[in-house]
Amino acid sequence: MPQLRRDSVTWLIYAQLGAWGYFLYGFGPVVPMLRDEDHVSSAVAGLHSTAFAVGSLIGGALAPAVLRRFGRGRSMWASLAGVVAGVVAFALVRGLAFTLPLAMVIMAFGVIMITGVVASLNEQHGTAGSAAITEANAVCTAAGLVAPFVLGATVGAGFGWRPGLLTLVALVGVLALVAFFFRVRLPAGTVAPSRPSGERRPLGRAYRLAWSMMAITGSVEAGLSLWAVDLLREHNGMSSGTAAQAISAVVAGMFLGRWAGARLALRLPAIPFYFGALSVSAAGFLLFWSTPVAAPAIVGLFVLGLGNAMHYPIAIALALRAAPDQPDRAAAVSSYSMAVSFGVGPLALGAAADLLGVRGAFLIVPVLLVAAAACAWRLRVSMTRASAPVPVAAEVLAVS
Repeated sequence: MPQLRRDSVTWLIYAQLGAWGYFLYGFGPVVPMLRDEDHVSSAVAGLHSTAFAVGSLIGGALAPAVLRRFGRGRSMWASLAGVVAGVVAFALVRGLAFTLPLAMVIMAFGVIMITGVVASLNEQHGTAGSAAITEANAVCTAAGLVAPFVLGATVGAGFGWRPGLLTLVALVGVLALVAFFFRVRLPAGTVAPSRPSGERRPLGRAYRLAWSMMAITGSVEAGLSLWAVDLLREHNGMSSGTAAQAISAVVAGMFLGRWAGARLALRLPAIPFYFGALSVSAAGFLLFWSTPVAAPAIVGLFVLGLGNAMHYPIAIALALRAAPDQPDRAAAVSSYSMAVSFGVGPLALGAAADLLGVRGAFLIVPVLLVAAAACAWRLRVSMTRASAPVPVAAEVLAVS
């Protein structure tokens, strides 16, 4: 069984992704405050999600060239610095004319960094790459648990959301100082074999299926983050504040699921493990959706988070395995699935809610879970035909 060996470089990469998670999960509570500050509707404030989707496309398009030109290590640090600069600008300006493009720019930098993180962890850890990706995402989620509380503290103290969001500057500053004093250097990355000018090998059917898995389950997560509060208010009788706090149950479930899933990924077959994660999500959703009682609904959200935790780590590692000679490009193109998730998932749920009500609209979730399972089944068949019986997760998820 492969072993995950965490050296100082691994922990630094984890911390960088954690800094990104601190911003991403902390940004959610800021949107309603921006809505009130700018005196706009929720739909207009929600355009920040659309800006994220556009930024994902831009970052995914730029990432391969940036990583190839400057190396992964330099690109990851520069991208993180770009995120920090964007956050500072975001806190200094007012009005959607500034915050929307800044949200797009921040996401573009973030996607370049994520691309380097995923490719670096897979290359560095080989057969244990899946476990490293999962642990990195667990750190990202843990940071996401902290950020809303920091923002809440600064708002509660009367300072507003800006000082809370700007704590990211101090966090990244400390991280850079620690890396400098302990001389921890990020790897530049392996240069892919050169190809004739203009030639680019297709990523292939297996990659497209894994990409689809990411886009579908990502739409579930994005839709939940935006509309679950409404369902808790309408069906469970919660106040807006209590419902917003209850959403942290999903994040807590994702943190625990990813931390435990990193160990399981070393032992369990990849696609059956993915099916198991989808089943856990379905069970959590059924409890969340069906009960009118608040406590069981929150438990359902926690179980839903447990299942959702492994959807992305397994799918992204499978995608990288499908294109072992193009890891940076494969990781970058995977970011387009994030754009689909941010751009399509919440909009589809919102449109359905206008027609069917919020509770009826959420029936899209089990449909999406079934669609992800269908893609995974087709991927399993494709892999079986191409090679042999499906390898264990650590072999399937390795880059090379």
